[in-house]
Amino acid sequence: MRDFRIAHGATELLLIRHADADHPAETVTAEVRDIDLPLSERGRAQAERLAARMAMRGISAIYSSPLKRTMQTAQAIARPLGHAIRDDSRLREVEIAGIGAVSLSDLADIAIEHGGWSHLPGTEPSAQIRARMTAAIHDIVQAHPGARVAVVSHAGAINAYVAHLFDLRADFFFPAGNTSITTIRARDDRRLVVTLNDTAHLERPA
Repeated sequence: MRDFRIAHGATELLLIRHADADHPAETVTAEVRDIDLPLSERGRAQAERLAARMAMRGISAIYSSPLKRTMQTAQAIARPLGHAIRDDSRLREVEIAGIGAVSLSDLADIAIEHGGWSHLPGTEPSAQIRARMTAAIHDIVQAHPGARVAVVSHAGAINAYVAHLFDLRADFFFPAGNTSITTIRARDDRRLVVTLNDTAHLERPA
């Protein structure tokens, strides 16, 4: 365990799912891959609670998927800290196809039932999702030894990365909550999962 202490050079990764996104009626009839949603009013409130928690964590750097919902969540974290946000397209959500027009609220149900979306023709392959997420995390760890880093991504991408660490066949195995924090300590090529799907900041009084 000593090797996984930040003071001894380990990197702590806070894998954060974005806050709640706006779901206008027209998104129900759009292809999933074409939808880039901003945060809802509820999501903005969630992001502020997350930011208050992150302000006390000694964050050294912030990375984000380039989509609106992740960038806006990252911006809430960055404002009180004065950090720039480093966008990385490898942190994007799983590219889902072969499903046609569908409500985004149905996607998690489909993923839980099937362990992901890889059964859908044209969807990004499991190996590709895991490879790009693993490469992104590796580069972040290499760039920030002995630091704590916030990484804002998506439920499917975070699931697939953690499933890779656990050597699970399913890419989607837990319902990541909005602004949930999954904490991983990294040292060299070793990874230690510390917390999964932590949303304590949403449960406290405002």
